[in-house]
Amino acid sequence: MAKLALIRVNALNRPDFVAAFADVAEASPWVAEAAERARPFPTRQAMIDIFAAAVRSAPEDRQQALLCAHPDLGSRLAMAEASRREQQGAGLDRLTDEEHSRLVALNAAYRERFGIPFIFAVRGAETKQILDALMQRLERDSRTEYEAAIEEVCKIMGFRLE
Repeated sequence: MAKLALIRVNALNRPDFVAAFADVAEASPWVAEAAERARPFPTRQAMIDIFAAAVRSAPEDRQQALLCAHPDLGSRLAMAEASRREQQGAGLDRLTDEEHSRLVALNAAYRERFGIPFIFAVRGAETKQILDALMQRLERDSRTEYEAAIEEVCKIMGFRLE
């Protein structure tokens, strides 16, 4: 997405705003719809905070659907362009066969334990950091991990909105 000046973001009509920001929250345009109602945004940070508040205050079924819309890290399947770029930036498209097998196994264990994909804001992270975080988060209780996944989604949206 091309960077839009905040004045232009605030001037978009509702359908154009939702279309422009529909994928900021992984295939969940309801987040953009909720954030749009809070315009005009006084600052870019306020916009980021409003998107995050829309996710944090959503009913759990909507949050769950948003979490489940995220691709597994290191997946070699088709995914949203933003996810593909983020994963490439973290080197997840260049894993060795051993690293990829380990990540696939850990992703499966995580999904089995928590019922959602492992979500991690990978911008600026290296493969080792991602794998370490995945192993640490596998040790958490379900509620703590659910809340952590929501916060990671909010970080990802923040990166995308910046």
